[in-house]
Amino acid sequence: MLKPLRRPYLWLGLWCLAVAVVAVASLTPPPPMELPRNGDKVEHLLAYALLAAGAVQIFAPGRRLWWVGAGLVLMGVLLELAQGAFTTTRLADPRDALANTLGVLLGLLTVLTPWRDALLRRQSL
Repeated sequence: MLKPLRRPYLWLGLWCLAVAVVAVASLTPPPPMELPRNGDKVEHLLAYALLAAGAVQIFAPGRRLWWVGAGLVLMGVLLELAQGAFTTTRLADPRDALANTLGVLLGLLTVLTPWRDALLRRQSL
């Protein structure tokens, strides 16, 4: 399930913390800052790409990794729905869910690059 990292559960815990930070940030009031039009879509894409790329570093390639990716997509969609249903400071935006999904796909595609084992190689130095 996990790659043979020196401290796999530490890395898994840090990744889960990053997932939780994205979830909390999605449901709390946004910071007062001015973004370019649709600039938040770039933030969504980058956040989910980093989460998925992190999963590629921690989870062994295969079916489990793709399930993790599907879970990230589902999380992105459900958080968008929750923003519309449970917050007064955020709106549900299908384009945000699309940006989240594209980010997950981009992050998962790192499994096809030499970067897929960057953490594993770093720990062997």
